[in-house]
Amino acid sequence: MTIEISEPEFDKIARAELVALEDALSAIDPDDIEVSVSDGVLRLDLRDGTRIVINSHRAARQIWMAAVASAWHFDPAGSTWRAPKSGEELRPTLTKIVRDRIGLELALS
Repeated sequence: MTIEISEPEFDKIARAELVALEDALSAIDPDDIEVSVSDGVLRLDLRDGTRIVINSHRAARQIWMAAVASAWHFDPAGSTWRAPKSGEELRPTLTKIVRDRIGLELALS
């Protein structure tokens, strides 16, 4: 179920989520994951060549993530972000991709 929120509120919570992800990933060796941010887009380049792109999409009120020929659209759901079609959550999904691709366990709780 999508939560109805205003554009300013969405911007605030989406920005907070992206900053939290960036902060959590900043402690990781850049040889494992190179993290870059530009215009609100978080880009992760993994050591195996995998690229993960995470950004907020204001019009849809979602955070979008693309990686390994897949894409997810996550809605705000309380204190987390959840894909309405699959029920997957942003942080566990990102953790699984990184673990599956390069064997690194992220701490994104």
